[in-house]
Amino acid sequence: MTNPTPRNQGKKTSRTMEPEKYARLKAEAAAPYRGLRKFVYVVCGASGAIGAFVFFAQVMAGRDVGTALPNLTLQVGIVALMVFLYRWDREKKRRS
Repeated sequence: MTNPTPRNQGKKTSRTMEPEKYARLKAEAAAPYRGLRKFVYVVCGASGAIGAFVFFAQVMAGRDVGTALPNLTLQVGIVALMVFLYRWDREKKRRS
């Protein structure tokens, strides 16, 4: 009287899943959105680098040095922060 149902067909559990896929899912559960965070670090770092280039050009040209210099400092700080966060995230990945 037992009728085999196709309920579990096509579903893979951790016991039948490929080891590579299981390891990738386990790493994603341990550190969610790591790829997104790295993308944000790169994009914000690139934006800061472009801004730093613009303000550096203004300082070198002598235009609005009083306002361009603090903005240049801010942009360089943003680039340094993004590099620090990217490296920190990479180190955390190596440790885990």
